[in-house]
Amino acid sequence: MVRSLLLVPLLAAAAGGIWLARGALLRWRDLRAAETYELTGDQRPMLLRAAGAMVCGVCVTALTLLTALGTFGGFGGSASRSDSAELAADTAGEGGARQAAPPAVEAPAPAAPAVAPAPAPAPAAVASRFDSVGHPGGGELLQSAVPGPDGHPRNVRVWLPAQYAKDPNGRFPVVVMHAATPRKTADTEVPDVFEGLGSAVQSGKARPFILVAPEAPNGTEHPCDLVAAAPLAIADDDALRTTIAATFRTLPPGPASWGTLGVEGGAPCAAAAALARPDLYGAAAAVSGRYDTVALTRTGAEAPANAAPKLLLAAAKADAAGLDAARKLQAALRGGTGAAARADVRISENVQDYTADRERLRLVRQAAQYLAETLAKAS
Repeated sequence: MVRSLLLVPLLAAAAGGIWLARGALLRWRDLRAAETYELTGDQRPMLLRAAGAMVCGVCVTALTLLTALGTFGGFGGSASRSDSAELAADTAGEGGARQAAPPAVEAPAPAAPAVAPAPAPAPAAVASRFDSVGHPGGGELLQSAVPGPDGHPRNVRVWLPAQYAKDPNGRFPVVVMHAATPRKTADTEVPDVFEGLGSAVQSGKARPFILVAPEAPNGTEHPCDLVAAAPLAIADDDALRTTIAATFRTLPPGPASWGTLGVEGGAPCAAAAALARPDLYGAAAAVSGRYDTVALTRTGAEAPANAAPKLLLAAAKADAAGLDAARKLQAALRGGTGAAARADVRISENVQDYTADRERLRLVRQAAQYLAETLAKAS
């Protein structure tokens, strides 16, 4: 009877310890992911859960000992009530074999916190929290660590236009901006990109959209070459698209509402992604890029047969090399086969300003306008 009464709080303490230990582990992983990207996190939730798990562990240990003592005490009482020493020995032998077994089965319960927090839910917890890191271009910039195809977290930044906060029921199209440097996001390569996007939206030249800047994949010095050679290597994979769609108010992922953008070194990535996956991207804008025409034409030819990629190749009027690369790619695609030959390729060459930075700002505005006009508007 004593053992049965103690078993209920024992199991409750063990379950509580497991739950608290798992919560502490998840918080610890969140803090490590935040420290990786130089973010600060609150340690108190983790410490409170860890302390609670330790208290539960002490309770489990104490209750286990009391349960064992109660069991052995029952043996002694049985022996004292018996007038025969043989009956006492038989009772202790049979009862020990029958009642000592449960503690051996329950003993692993205190150690369960070390095994129970397995790991599958951890990435989802990291991916669902985006922290604000600034307000460039009149909007809000957020950042999070989202698991990549290899399971390791990667940095993802999301820019929300000012209209996102003003319209709490609106859903917005999405533009994915590709980076050209491993383990970096595109906005770190082109820091004024948000100013260009924000000015285009605020001036009414472009409808508002959400910009997603995932970290470029590692393993090569030139991720854009990797995308051209292996289109499935694009940074915008299913896990990222699902996370963005679940976390923010976006239009459904697909070519009607998702596009891609690349500036300078990231331009070949945007062109390759649009030509290879027109089932994911409805339009692409590549700004001031240099292109491998043979690889991109082959990539476009191998795209789904019913696809017709839409691509803007923009370069400043003074960028002779950039305009030459754009014209060569346009001609190669027109002379290609399959979806490459059906690609709608436009060239913008009218931007001219006093400095290269101002020209890049205007080119980004043009790219934003093209993408906004091609994709579905916010609803």
